[in-house]
Amino acid sequence: MSVLACGLATVDVVQTVQRVPSTDEKVVALATRVEAGGPALNAALTSAWLGMPCRLITAVGHSPLAAVVMADCAEFGVDLVDVAGEGFELPVASVLVTQATGERAVVSVGALGLETGTVAVPDDVDRLLGGIRAVLVDGHHLPMAVALAAAARSRGIPVIADAGSWKPGLETLLALVDVLVASADFRAPSGDRLEDLLALGPTWVARSAGAGPVAWRGADRVVGEVDPPVVDIVDTLGAGDVLHGALLAEVGRHGIHDLPAALATAVAAATRSVSSQGARGWARPTR
Repeated sequence: MSVLACGLATVDVVQTVQRVPSTDEKVVALATRVEAGGPALNAALTSAWLGMPCRLITAVGHSPLAAVVMADCAEFGVDLVDVAGEGFELPVASVLVTQATGERAVVSVGALGLETGTVAVPDDVDRLLGGIRAVLVDGHHLPMAVALAAAARSRGIPVIADAGSWKPGLETLLALVDVLVASADFRAPSGDRLEDLLALGPTWVARSAGAGPVAWRGADRVVGEVDPPVVDIVDTLGAGDVLHGALLAEVGRHGIHDLPAALATAVAAATRSVSSQGARGWARPTR
């Protein structure tokens, strides 16, 4: 029994600062780390850490930075499937984390900004979905995500969408998912209410709100929200990815019949993560 995450992997250069610099200003970093990142990758590593084996389908390639992604996946036991074409360059994200608040500022091209190399759509979907109990897509590498979501839907495998921002063509993918979890910044052309997001096709929708309650709504019009526990915030980087990875693990174990309970477990995991550095600091208590 395992789950699958499909989407973006990056290498993150994370620097902790007292404050974000102004234009043409230099500041001294209090700490620096380099690690693998990206919504699908962080979700996959979270699921694996929580005891649900995960397969990650993403583009990594053969640049020197690829070793960072491969090492982190190996550490957490994630089954990495690389679909990068010739010449693919792994995207790099620059992240500034403000020490006093844990807030982060991110600069990254993401998958949409990649112009060199290609990302292949897997032609062995039957093998990739073998034994899979749930699928997560993050909206990056969209043709690949659509192909896997469609194949999972046809096999009765629940599909979760991590909706961080609207991307051209995303409506095709969202019509194939069962659960849509949107960030506070997500804006769909059809509207921003949970009812509007349900109209895109999912059975369940939810929207996070930073440290605030996560609101959810089902297609049967049942509504509710999950209140995150109160914790001291160290670093918010990757908290949303942890939420999606924990939800993926819960849906893999129990399906979507009690989505509110699964969401509550995922919110608790995401809240734990902000008490440590990065998306995986809580999973590395000795570091």
